[in-house]
Amino acid sequence: MTVKAGMILFLLLTMTTCCMAAEEKTLRIATLNEIKSPSFLGDYSTGLFNHISNPPLMQMDSSGKIIGLLADSFDVSSDNTKWTFNLKPNQYWSDGKPVTGEDVAFSINMYGKSIPSAGWIGETLKDTQVDGNKVTFTFNKPYTNLDREFTSYSIMPKHIWESIDNPVNFTSNGPYVGCGPFYVDKIDLNAGKLIFKKNPSWKGNAPYYDQVEISWFKNADAAAKALESGAMDTYWKYADAYPYSAVDSLKATGKFDILETPTSGMTFLGFNLKNEPLSDVNFRKAIAESINYPEFVQVSTLGHGSIPNSGFVPPAMDGYVDTQAMQYNPEDAKKILQEAGYKDSDGNGIIEGPDGKDTVLELLIRNSFSREAELLKEYLNAVGIGTDIKSVEDNTWFDLKDNYKYDITLTRTTPWGMLMHAGWATGYFDSRRTGQGVLHTVDDKKFLDLCDNILATTDKSKLKEYAKEVQNYYAENLPGIPLYWKNDVTPYNKDITGWYSSPLYGIMNEFTFTGVKPVA
Repeated sequence: MTVKAGMILFLLLTMTTCCMAAEEKTLRIATLNEIKSPSFLGDYSTGLFNHISNPPLMQMDSSGKIIGLLADSFDVSSDNTKWTFNLKPNQYWSDGKPVTGEDVAFSINMYGKSIPSAGWIGETLKDTQVDGNKVTFTFNKPYTNLDREFTSYSIMPKHIWESIDNPVNFTSNGPYVGCGPFYVDKIDLNAGKLIFKKNPSWKGNAPYYDQVEISWFKNADAAAKALESGAMDTYWKYADAYPYSAVDSLKATGKFDILETPTSGMTFLGFNLKNEPLSDVNFRKAIAESINYPEFVQVSTLGHGSIPNSGFVPPAMDGYVDTQAMQYNPEDAKKILQEAGYKDSDGNGIIEGPDGKDTVLELLIRNSFSREAELLKEYLNAVGIGTDIKSVEDNTWFDLKDNYKYDITLTRTTPWGMLMHAGWATGYFDSRRTGQGVLHTVDDKKFLDLCDNILATTDKSKLKEYAKEVQNYYAENLPGIPLYWKNDVTPYNKDITGWYSSPLYGIMNEFTFTGVKPVA
């Protein structure tokens, strides 16, 4: 070998070694939560991921307990109207500036003024005071569950966002300044990726990985194939499980372990209580009896679920009460309808209401609920209730739902949704509550007073009794009908350890992002 050739070989080896040393360590996560706009606060899916880069004040641990995240403690006044949050020291934005109480005060007030789903903040927050790393919020009425509420509102850097006039409509492909262990470096709609980079100013437990790639897929089959091929390390979809139909084939690869846990998320049938005949509780009871729950459990969960109870709240939630299980009895459903004055006088198979017209309900759904909608239509038709399915995109569903332009709708709860407001799913039904996923259909004073009582008390024995009252109210009045309870299924790469799951966000949490690393 000549001296010149030897030098070239040496340089090539050196360059290769340097490139290998510089190669970034990447954790890869598959999801079906597609980002449709690079809007940090305006896009639903981006909002699911941004609590990693912009942590809320509080978080939930694996046991369901609320613990500190950006804040390490809080104090509450005796009347539950004044909450003071104490921020952890030595927290820095990814641009090197320190996190302060001003960032927290700005963020919470911004949500109340600019984010429609956080309208309750604007309506109830009357004063905000900052004293160094202490932030005090004073509300115009008691609010017992504020620590739970503040697990979902990401804190933003005031020095960046105060100059943005319309936060919801602001878009950028990144980077976005964050103060978590990672910040959002890039949102690439063409590649279908959100890329987190390690925060250079992070002072907490050092992450092993330099970056985390979130890749979204068009459908469950594509995501499952990506995992089976080894291209992804895990799968996460907010408030939903890995596709049940793909679990066995993924196990067969021998590359993944499966974490299966009960969840408070569910699919349920909601009613527009402003419309007849849905305002008639007997009509709702007849619908409840017409549904084939065992078939729903089998078709929708493939054995990873169970028949729900009429109290709506699943056993996975603290405060669960064992109410009557939902019953499938179409003959009883027909009898209830007949006794309530709904009869098929002309023999066309569809019952008429008191006005003499055929009872045909508009079933409003988002596209992802099409299979469940067809089953439900079949069950309702069998007892004489006509059904027209109207399938729309998410934003159209939000608009039609908020303007009560439907009769019945299929939707779902999330673990966060079950906790929000007064807890135990009250946020989905209280007519005073706003938000994309809520129905706000119940204006019954008895129910509203019950919600207010929960929010005002600090007595745990009373809370236990209120939880029972809420579930009994659901069982008696059926503002919503749970179709099945289910388990969450999360696959993860066997060669990586440190996975941490909480009831609120599953593995999408700071513990996972700072704790995962290759098995030694």
